[in-house]
Amino acid sequence: MSGTFPPLAIPNAAGIGLRSAHIAGMLSKRPSAGWLEVHAENYMGNSAAVDALETLREIYPLSVHGVGLSLGSAGGLDPDHLERLRRVCERFQPDLVSEHLAWSVADGAYLNDLLPLRYDETALAIVARNVDHLQMTLKRQVLIENLSAYIAFADSTMTEGEFLAALVRHTGCGLLLDVNNVYVSAHNLGFDATAFIDKLPADAIGEIHLAGHAVNEVGEDTVLIDDHGSRVPPAVWSLYTAAIEKLGRRPTLIEWDSDVPPLDVLLGEAMWADMLAQLVEFRVRPRPTRIPATRSMALKNEAAHPVRMPVLAAFETIKPNRHVQDYQFRRNNHALA
Repeated sequence: MSGTFPPLAIPNAAGIGLRSAHIAGMLSKRPSAGWLEVHAENYMGNSAAVDALETLREIYPLSVHGVGLSLGSAGGLDPDHLERLRRVCERFQPDLVSEHLAWSVADGAYLNDLLPLRYDETALAIVARNVDHLQMTLKRQVLIENLSAYIAFADSTMTEGEFLAALVRHTGCGLLLDVNNVYVSAHNLGFDATAFIDKLPADAIGEIHLAGHAVNEVGEDTVLIDDHGSRVPPAVWSLYTAAIEKLGRRPTLIEWDSDVPPLDVLLGEAMWADMLAQLVEFRVRPRPTRIPATRSMALKNEAAHPVRMPVLAAFETIKPNRHVQDYQFRRNNHALA
């Protein structure tokens, strides 16, 4: 039976991914968090976690994030899985729903991974058909997330960003911009991360993800693994800064799925995201074209003694060129023929 929840909307602020280890703390402490996101597949049955989420849904705006629908499957969406997702959305009435640009089902078997597509017109037609089916079933727009990649199809005829932009035009879907995924893929495949974000349709981006990643040395190469098992690293914070300078503030999620830390650590990462977004907003806010006379002396004093926001000092070390040069990675392309 679906719940009836107060009208909450996800703010342009930072939220956290709700993990089972944190449910008790969220229920007892009810800490300040912009919003919560859950994996849909964890709430498709009946359990204590489902009951707890109904309680938390009364307090926090909610996003539902799917990980198993396999939008890239040529055989279409699994009707049973789609129906379970529909029931989750009906029950919890989330403010946002999202899924991945990936496939994970082959011959009826679910693979424990999110696998990349070949980006061409044939794949676009398949994914667009599946996204249309998904949105018609849920009766809502769905956000589609870019993937972290380690190999690429050599015969793709478009980039992932071009594919996502075309998908938006064909289906009216939204986009979930995973900044960590962009950074990981850019490093592994050798493309420009900022250029990838710049080419996405900005108005379609309804949510941003941030996470940590693992660094693996493979021979003379360094491979980044999207493991969601650590704090957001400085280079990803820098790319996030570039993204919100272009896009403005968007609902931003801190993901942490492995080696899950105490709740306070996760909330602290969300606090940093909010502070950085506020700083960027402060920096790019348009200046008034005419200054009232009563303000002229005050502005002269400000010029003589500029105010340094505490968060500005905290982020002074987070600059793209400390670790990467304009996010360009001249690595060998790893191509899947």
